[in-house]
Amino acid sequence: MNSPKDSNLDRSSALLFARLVLGLIFFMAGVYKVFQLGPLEHARKYFLPYADTFLPVWSLWATGVLIPFVELVAGGLLILGLRTREALVSLGFVLAIVTFGHLLKEPLYEFHTHVIPRLALLLFIFLLPQEDDRFSLDYLLKLRKNQKVVAKD
Repeated sequence: MNSPKDSNLDRSSALLFARLVLGLIFFMAGVYKVFQLGPLEHARKYFLPYADTFLPVWSLWATGVLIPFVELVAGGLLILGLRTREALVSLGFVLAIVTFGHLLKEPLYEFHTHVIPRLALLLFIFLLPQEDDRFSLDYLLKLRKNQKVVAKD
């Protein structure tokens, strides 16, 4: 039987691996979209095909150009475990936008290969307590802040 300390380590390890995998998925997508494909081409290729819908063209350009940077930055933050909650919220919105877009064009789009695995990892990380994510910069910064508070008292 595992001791409470072992299960804490298990949760911390699980959070680390989930953060690393999800972070790498989005970070590498962002690297490709920002530095290889280019944000303008990303918008042109993946967002402008929706110009024949009710969505304003300016919103397609804005979203299509912005998403690669969100993926790059939020993915990097997840890898580091820095501002994890904010990164997860940002990536949750990216997944919601992708879901909306696909459903707009194809109401029975299959999400099991793309959206669902990412969403599952995102929710897993989001639902576990932040204090269990001991292998993150968020945890180290909070620990350091608490030590400074104790030292002042």
